[in-house]
Amino acid sequence: MDLTTMGQKAVAAKYSLQVLSTEEKNRALMTAASKLIERQEDILVANNVDIENGEKNGMHQGLLDRLKLTETRIEAMAEGLKQIAELPDCIGEVMERFERPNGMQIEKKRVPLGVIGIIYESRPNVTADAFGLCFKTGNAVILKGGSDAIHSNIAIVKVLKEALTECGIKKDAIQLIEDKDRAVTAAFMKMNEYVDVLIPRGGAGLIRSVVENSTIPVIETGTGNCHVYVDESADLDMAVNIIFNAKTQRIGVCNACESLVVHRKIAKAFLPKLQEALSAKNVELRGDEGVRAVLSDCIPATEEDFGKEYLDYILSMKTVDNVEEAIAHINKYNTKHSECIVTEDDKVAEKFLNQVDAACVYWNVSTRFTDGFEFGFGAEIGISTQKLHARGPMGLKELTSYKYAITGNGQVRG
Repeated sequence: MDLTTMGQKAVAAKYSLQVLSTEEKNRALMTAASKLIERQEDILVANNVDIENGEKNGMHQGLLDRLKLTETRIEAMAEGLKQIAELPDCIGEVMERFERPNGMQIEKKRVPLGVIGIIYESRPNVTADAFGLCFKTGNAVILKGGSDAIHSNIAIVKVLKEALTECGIKKDAIQLIEDKDRAVTAAFMKMNEYVDVLIPRGGAGLIRSVVENSTIPVIETGTGNCHVYVDESADLDMAVNIIFNAKTQRIGVCNACESLVVHRKIAKAFLPKLQEALSAKNVELRGDEGVRAVLSDCIPATEEDFGKEYLDYILSMKTVDNVEEAIAHINKYNTKHSECIVTEDDKVAEKFLNQVDAACVYWNVSTRFTDGFEFGFGAEIGISTQKLHARGPMGLKELTSYKYAITGNGQVRG
């Protein structure tokens, strides 16, 4: 199907979605969740083809982890759809209501964005998450997944379309661009006649390409050079546990810790403990002079290391003399995603939370919690690192706009 036809079908679908009742939307979401479980064997077979192709092509371990589906991950996709069904329907919500001196009644009401385009890499679970969030908010969605996940995405979209058809809803509420030609992706970015918002999810190259080339308004999701700062008052065991989780639980995700900042006063006591813990996962440590004065076998860190999203078992480390220096270092090198401080000092924590420029700032909590599911949003469309319209995990309300409904009794302007 050509892009123009897809755009026309999406526009037609969006108007049909906007008149669905909450009950109709929730029933379709629950049906889709059940069908994902029922058809998981088909999805896993398709995913296995993508995994085998990725391995043949030398795909990095972190990207293979993003690509891989398991029964547990498919169950999580289904659970995400169920949670979305259980969330309040925000469409039609009256955000503000006021009256003007001439008697006009003005309501500010939440409405769908319309047609949402999403360009993403590697993660087939995004396919179900994107459908669920867009559908609940009355938006049609056109998906352009990465070629490395094409078989997985086709299988998932097929199941979701079957669920919609079974519920008497237009299956064009979700469409997948299957053509792997980059020229098609470039043309998709120019479909502002049909697509209201474009959301990229993936590496820095993809996001930059979309931001620079799209004629459609873009909600920018960012890469994750996430830091943990261990303050002089930190509980060192807590800090080790947080960093171990944030660095090693999943290396191929944008909310993984990529860089560590340590107060110089506790470096001697803390760094050997951390090195011992991370050695269980063979994490490569790259440090500045202060770190290497404690860990003699540590690889020297370069300027590039401090700004790098590794998506690997590698951690850059920097020593500082105070929280102000830590904040300055993080604000210089971070990607405005997720940053953590480990400290027992309330005032230091408050300064960090207030002054670090990021979508999510944590105090004594792993950065791995920057996630729509963990925030109770059911799922997420992405982590927005920009400051207009949406920031952080993007749930239902971030996929809406608003309009003003004005009621009067014959008022005319003089």
